[in-house]
Amino acid sequence: MVKQKFLSRLGIYSSLIVLLVFVIFPIYYMLTVSFRSQNSMFTNPSWFPVDLELKNYRVAFTSREFLTAMRNSLVIGIVTTSVGLVFSVLAAYSLTILRYRGRDTFGRIIIVAFLTPGALLFIPLAVIAARLNISNTLHGLMIIYLSFIVPLGTYLLLGFFRNLVGELEEAARIDGASRLQALWFILLPLIAPGIAAVGILTFTACWNEYLVALVLNPNPEFRTLPVAVTFLQVADESPIGLIMAYSSIGAIPILILFFIGQRFIVEGLQTGAVKG
Repeated sequence: MVKQKFLSRLGIYSSLIVLLVFVIFPIYYMLTVSFRSQNSMFTNPSWFPVDLELKNYRVAFTSREFLTAMRNSLVIGIVTTSVGLVFSVLAAYSLTILRYRGRDTFGRIIIVAFLTPGALLFIPLAVIAARLNISNTLHGLMIIYLSFIVPLGTYLLLGFFRNLVGELEEAARIDGASRLQALWFILLPLIAPGIAAVGILTFTACWNEYLVALVLNPNPEFRTLPVAVTFLQVADESPIGLIMAYSSIGAIPILILFFIGQRFIVEGLQTGAVKG
């Protein structure tokens, strides 16, 4: 019995170690290469950190294109996530708490919009952006992202609102609170973990999005970070070390966000999955 438990634990720990290696190695390799020059990688190839220098990071932080792309990604991510959360909360509240004709139909439309592959909507969105003259603008990209983020946020928040007891809002209304006051002071604090989880996931989606940003904002003044990384490669020249430095810096905000909010993500997703 003791031997079986030992072998079972050994198998579990071995599997976790292998999984950890597969997860950590790409990050380790990205960081290692980001500190190496192009010549060093070809003349002295190694899996270990050798010939390290800060040149790639100095180039990145002194590059106007990189700083502009970082600023654009931060502005788009923060504004889009904030506006998307407001619309998602109001939509989820409306679809679960309020009673009106057509509510179920609106809910199905949002779910269909959430499940529709982005590749099918890409060409129509590009045409609409061109006709509305919002290509090569930050607000245009924000509007396009909201069309994806609001259905996602609404779909995720529906579970949280369904878990709330309906009598809570009714009691607040009886005490003289308006619907917005009941939502702000009673309901939102109860689903705070869910809002945090949705906010982190939507910000990450905005930060990592590449295809729409590449087509709609080719102008260097309005490129996001993933697009700026792509344009580092010119013809047959690929500055691998600089690309890895861009990627390493770009990963920092997401890593910090997930490190701070991991508890909210786990708690929020567990709470929202209790009822459908």
